[in-house]
Amino acid sequence: MKVTLTDKGATVDAHDLGPLLGLTPAEVPEKMRAGEITSQSEEGRDEDAGRIRLTFWYAGQRLRLICDSTGTVLKTTRIRNPN
Repeated sequence: MKVTLTDKGATVDAHDLGPLLGLTPAEVPEKMRAGEITSQSEEGRDEDAGRIRLTFWYAGQRLRLICDSTGTVLKTTRIRNPN
């Protein structure tokens, strides 16, 4: 999986993001527009310089992608809220 990085931010293809959230690719844009999927992007500092952390929240779960400066995903974690 690869993340597209631009001056305006990071983009993850719905075909990659959907299955990670338990959704079809077609559902991703719809749920983002509705505010059901939210996200945050952070740039690494110090020992994490050159890395980017993307976090997505949806339906009681948190998906986190750690990428290098080229957009290559180095690590993926998903945590479900036990409630």
